[in-house]
Amino acid sequence: MPQGDYEQKEEQTPLLQTSPLKLTGNVWTALAHFIAGVIGSGVLSMAWSMAQLGWIAGPLSIILIAFFSLVSAFLISNIHLYSNPNNGITTINRSYLQAVHTILGYKNGLVCGCLVYFSLFKTGVVYVITSGICMRYRCRAIRQSNCYHKEGHEADCEYNNDKNEYYMIVFGIVEIVASQIPNIFHTKWLSIIAAIMSLTYSFIGIGLGLAQVIGEGEIKGSIGGISTANPTQKVWLVAEAVGDISFSFTYSLILLEIQSTLKSPPPEKETMNKASTIAVLITASLYIFCGASGYAAFGDSTPGNLLTGFGFYEPYWLLNFGNACIVVHLVGGYQIYSQTLFAIVERWYVDKFPESVDVGRVNPVRLCFRSGYVVVTVGVAVLFPYFNQVLAFSGSIIFWPLTVYFPVQMYFVHNSIVPWTAKWILLRMYTIFCMLVMLFTFAGSLQGLIAKRFG
Repeated sequence: MPQGDYEQKEEQTPLLQTSPLKLTGNVWTALAHFIAGVIGSGVLSMAWSMAQLGWIAGPLSIILIAFFSLVSAFLISNIHLYSNPNNGITTINRSYLQAVHTILGYKNGLVCGCLVYFSLFKTGVVYVITSGICMRYRCRAIRQSNCYHKEGHEADCEYNNDKNEYYMIVFGIVEIVASQIPNIFHTKWLSIIAAIMSLTYSFIGIGLGLAQVIGEGEIKGSIGGISTANPTQKVWLVAEAVGDISFSFTYSLILLEIQSTLKSPPPEKETMNKASTIAVLITASLYIFCGASGYAAFGDSTPGNLLTGFGFYEPYWLLNFGNACIVVHLVGGYQIYSQTLFAIVERWYVDKFPESVDVGRVNPVRLCFRSGYVVVTVGVAVLFPYFNQVLAFSGSIIFWPLTVYFPVQMYFVHNSIVPWTAKWILLRMYTIFCMLVMLFTFAGSLQGLIAKRFG
């Protein structure tokens, strides 16, 4: 992507402009965007991750990665406005990529751009995979749970003829239509609905797990997690589990886009920090409760996806409703990340070809690009339909550079932090520690993905 004029204040000019944009966002709309974009498919893998790590390392890993994400959120919200000390120009950074270009320069921006595009794209792919699984299992669940309800849990109620790919294509058709929403400013209603759905199915998973634990009168699981045939396999599973958790805390990329929707006063930074804190606390709490309740209920038999892995059979109507909530949420969650990518591409396009922008009607370039993007994400999801492995692999690649390294570097430049001061040393140690953890998760997740695809 060419650099563009990142020293100027960017206008929020979509390829379909219908009216002047009025900033009306507040802490609650920002929170809805966060929850819709973050508490997604990852929450359903928390029980599996907890099962690999055990009762001590599991919750501690979630808390630690949540803390890293909150630190990153504070650092990034601080650079929404940047005054260049060399020329005195003040830039409003409306996206993560623009901030890196403006503060760290073109070369860092080029590397960051590749990671940002990959991160946004992989999130879309994971959402397509999850939607395909959930839609398939929802249809299968309706038939299976009704069968189990009538015939008993030992009955032969297998319905395995349907393929995930068909449901992924259906989800893709829905997203092609939804992707024509002009920009993130117009997705507030979709984010609110998606946030409600994500909270709903998260609480359903927690409630079902707790109900089973109470009903059986036993808390399953162990301090060390699931036992394996050999230590090497355990190491790979632990790395994959940490990768799953890191994928589930993807705040950094959408933060500046959300901050650009906030009204002032109060200052956008103050509102964003408040929303980020609440979002991280809610997210971490739900992840711990969902992971703990699922692991306590199933122990070593914990499924990779809590609601679609058929760990639960009853109440069948609640399972069906929970899977329906997942699909509705994924439609909104997909748009939160896709709209961020659309905005990056279309800002460059408008800057490069301003004469091609048609006001008041759909631009064919935008229609083709957005539709084509959805088609490609569906295609990749069909080729690699492995939920836990794709989560871990993508999380291990992008968490450290986008959540830790670039925010810290931008903070150094923005606040003129002098090398070898206490703050500089502390943040450097934090960066190196996170890098070592992510290298470990990358090795494990890559092994898991290769084994799943070619094993």
